[in-house]
Amino acid sequence: MSNLLEELKYRDLVYQQTDEEGIKKLLETESVSIYCGTDPTGDSLHVGHLLPFLTLKRFAKYGHKPVVLVGGGTGIIGDPSGRSEERQLQSLETIAENAKKLENQLRNIFRGDENIEFVNNGDWLGKMSMIEFLRDFGKLINVNYMLAKDSVSSRLENGLSFTEFSYTLLQGIDYAYLNEHHGVKMQLGGSDQWGNITTGLEIMRKLRGDVEAYGFTIPLMLKSDGTKFGKSTGGAVWLDPEKTTPYEFYQFWFNTADNDTISAIKKFTFLEKEEIEKLEESLAKEPHLRLAQKALAEELVKIVHGEAALESALNITKALFSGNIKELTLDELKVAVKGMPKAQLPKDDINIVDFLVESGVVTSKRQAREDVNNGAISINGDKVTDLAFTVDSSSRLEDSFTVVRRGKKNYKLVEYK
Repeated sequence: MSNLLEELKYRDLVYQQTDEEGIKKLLETESVSIYCGTDPTGDSLHVGHLLPFLTLKRFAKYGHKPVVLVGGGTGIIGDPSGRSEERQLQSLETIAENAKKLENQLRNIFRGDENIEFVNNGDWLGKMSMIEFLRDFGKLINVNYMLAKDSVSSRLENGLSFTEFSYTLLQGIDYAYLNEHHGVKMQLGGSDQWGNITTGLEIMRKLRGDVEAYGFTIPLMLKSDGTKFGKSTGGAVWLDPEKTTPYEFYQFWFNTADNDTISAIKKFTFLEKEEIEKLEESLAKEPHLRLAQKALAEELVKIVHGEAALESALNITKALFSGNIKELTLDELKVAVKGMPKAQLPKDDINIVDFLVESGVVTSKRQAREDVNNGAISINGDKVTDLAFTVDSSSRLEDSFTVVRRGKKNYKLVEYK
């Protein structure tokens, strides 16, 4: 698509704009510096943080300049938006370490985008004294104005500290600073950031009058059942590969429900409209092939983790589906077994029938004998059909675990005490 706003609307990525005509004219007439930020209140971003930054990457593909802010200053405070209770404060050392990790994750997502700038608001907020904050900025914003913000008003009944109350003012200072010192004319964020974005515009107006600056938000990503997109049954899906492996990341996207897949492809991937329409047709006519989910999963792993990680995730997926886990490297196997149901046994030689019962793979010796006779049991990728087979030290990988497969899909990891 030749027009950025047209593409954003096609992908359902437009929620609020402070001045639609002004933004349209700005984006069509010049290369614009646009910022989006996140706070390092944790040591990893998760899928719920991903969409605003992927949207910022779309702006970059149309020739605009992304400015990515990691809030080393605001992270010390914590954004109250969307929270029902006071945030637990963390040490300055933890915040600084988290900021480094988040910046590395974001740099990975924006690899290939050369015209990009990373900033940390600790560099300017950290130099400001309390007196300067109150004198230079506290006087600009009326308390009634701040009380009207959703992030504040929603917390008044349960209580809100002055620390978190001041957050919207601090983020507003960020926008004013970036506008003056980095030429940023637009802030992009999720729908929950609208109040913070407009506070920044209000501060600029009070400080410098008619400043050219705009706000743009994207809608909250919801599943077709109305629940928030981005959570798995095991909790958050992290961008840190140590917390959520690329294979697990792939599986999360591959398991997207049919009703949510095309919407996710539009929002999260950079596939062209024609390709999306083909996937939509396939999903309607041959949903069992899951071509749309496969495309979604492959694109997201490439964006977040890179080509090599995708290749490994596909290798693991193929090996687990076929049962040929011996084709995996030891590192890939360790990733593959991470999410398997587990059992613990002592390091004793044990007959296959007793092994299957004691590890909980089956519930009875009769079932165990039947499964072995029928060729339904594999140990570390090798089919076992002999009822006299002994699970011993040669069946322990790295002398610490054994992978059992029953049938086509049921895996169990047996660890040894």
